[in-house]
Amino acid sequence: MTTPLDYSFATLPAHAGRDFGLSRAMRVTQSRINLFAECSGDDQWIHVDEERAAKSPIGHTIAHGLLLLSLTTKAQYDVGVFPQDAAQILNYGLDKVRFLAPVPAGSSVVMRVELAEVQAKGPGRMLVRCRNTAYCEGDLDRPVMVAESLAMLMA
Repeated sequence: MTTPLDYSFATLPAHAGRDFGLSRAMRVTQSRINLFAECSGDDQWIHVDEERAAKSPIGHTIAHGLLLLSLTTKAQYDVGVFPQDAAQILNYGLDKVRFLAPVPAGSSVVMRVELAEVQAKGPGRMLVRCRNTAYCEGDLDRPVMVAESLAMLMA
């Protein structure tokens, strides 16, 4: 996805509704899952115990939903949804998060990022809502996660 020449903090509202396309693939290795489990304290066996998970109905370990959610920021920077001239970008929260399908360890995930809404919040501030839809690479018919993220941008 190439960012339009007129894409800046000042022109951001005119781009509401724009689909910024797919991010580069992000690999969700077992090592990454284990590190996330250690960092978050969520060491539930379906994520970290490969032997036990192999005997489960799913048949393998899976990524944490919150690990996928944390990849939205990387995807947003990857597709260029935030204007280069924004002085500061702050995480403002999330809306409508759903984990729709398990993501097997070793999968690569891509994320479609849409600039859903831009709201002026006073001089030099804009609240940006992005619609983020994650897919296992190669299967763009079945999302594994959808989430609306909010960011406060400052000039």
